[in-house]
Amino acid sequence: MLNIVLYGPPGAGKGTQSGKIIEKYGLVHASTGDMLRGEIAAGTQLGKEAKKYIDKGKLVPDDAVIGALEHFIQENFNPKGFVFDGFPRNLNQAESLDSMLAERGTSITVMIAIEVEEQELMKRLKIRGESESRSDDENAVIRNRLKLYRKTTDIIKSYYEKKGKFRSVDGIGTVEEIFSRICSVINEAYKIKA
Repeated sequence: MLNIVLYGPPGAGKGTQSGKIIEKYGLVHASTGDMLRGEIAAGTQLGKEAKKYIDKGKLVPDDAVIGALEHFIQENFNPKGFVFDGFPRNLNQAESLDSMLAERGTSITVMIAIEVEEQELMKRLKIRGESESRSDDENAVIRNRLKLYRKTTDIIKSYYEKKGKFRSVDGIGTVEEIFSRICSVINEAYKIKA
């Protein structure tokens, strides 16, 4: 199986690049953000709780996110693999993901971090917030989300670096240029694993 953790700050283009990776490699998109927004849209109790955190630019508590992901993996298991977008965000989530995958006889192949400077991220998120009317893309919320990302990113990078699975790609350029860089990393990591 090819299991990819796609990491990057809000506005780095994870959603766009995930779509392209899924199409090329036949993987399932496991986006905790999409899962939680779906719960919010459905008006579930989990969705109501998650909305309180998301509207303030805060992270949804681990137990809710891990539970939503576990259910998603059970319902959408794909022998080709997954792209984990926006997960894990801390050590507990990374270890939980490893356990979920180990129970199914697989593991993470590579963790790819899309690197983008903060000024560019602010510009991208402001445009997205206006075009998609997302409450989590307002200036104060954006700054808080970027601060949270920076606070947690070193832990996750370190976790995957110790396993020899961390790779970084430049997130500036056209969608196709960035995708080409990501594909090079995936192909190299998958051959190493194979």
